[in-house]
Amino acid sequence: MFGYIIANKDLLTPEQLDRYKSCYCGLCRALHERHGTLARMTLNFDMTFLIMLLTSLYEPEESDGYARCAVHPTQKNHWSRSVYTLYGADMNVALAYYNALDDWHDARRAVSLAESKALKRGFERAQKSWPRQCGAINSCLARLGELEKESSPDADAAANAFGELLGELFVYDENDYQSKRLRSFGEKLGRFIYMMDACVDLEKDVRRGQYNPFAAMRRSDMSEQEKRSILTALIAEAAEEFEALPMLQDVDIMRNILYCGVWTQYELKLKKKGGRGR
Repeated sequence: MFGYIIANKDLLTPEQLDRYKSCYCGLCRALHERHGTLARMTLNFDMTFLIMLLTSLYEPEESDGYARCAVHPTQKNHWSRSVYTLYGADMNVALAYYNALDDWHDARRAVSLAESKALKRGFERAQKSWPRQCGAINSCLARLGELEKESSPDADAAANAFGELLGELFVYDENDYQSKRLRSFGEKLGRFIYMMDACVDLEKDVRRGQYNPFAAMRRSDMSEQEKRSILTALIAEAAEEFEALPMLQDVDIMRNILYCGVWTQYELKLKKKGGRGR
């Protein structure tokens, strides 16, 4: 359910693309510094969005520079970071740790067990710093696991569990006056992501006999129009909460992500099936 919160880079200006990539590179550097080389392998754009959101909302002091890395050894890349970059790195590792554990419990993949062990120290550090967020990841994923075991046809219950998870991650400081709005935005975005993941994987899950709430509802024959209608309504709810947040910096990049980028994986799936894009 991760990897959907990405930008459509083709629609970003050169300046916006540089800013987007610099936040991503800053997260990569923070992962390495705080949690070691392996943590870089868990890097994704989802937490980049969260970093940009919190940085735009709270306007902390930022640092930036140019550096080479193991992935790009021949050229220096622009990086930028703030206190929220460090937070994003901790949340990235916590999510990766639980994802690896989930893969191990579900499929008994030895590589997932090895990954979870390698990430455990980083997770414990994140848990110590952010007990509320890590506790939410644990409890919400456990609830999702129970729904999957029951083959629950309640798609809303499953989507709400993932929404609650993301809502807690979006709240950096629960005593801040913006925490209620941030939690609501995260919850609604999380529900959209869960439902999109279920729509994208519906045919594959049915074929493999894996849990999917739509299959459990006997809706495995849902048309693309029905899927898109559900998803459009959900992302509209999330976008409404986003637009109520008082932000200026990077807002056009984040709008690109919410209004266009989040559909990227869905469109790729349609193309593979020979369907029509948006």
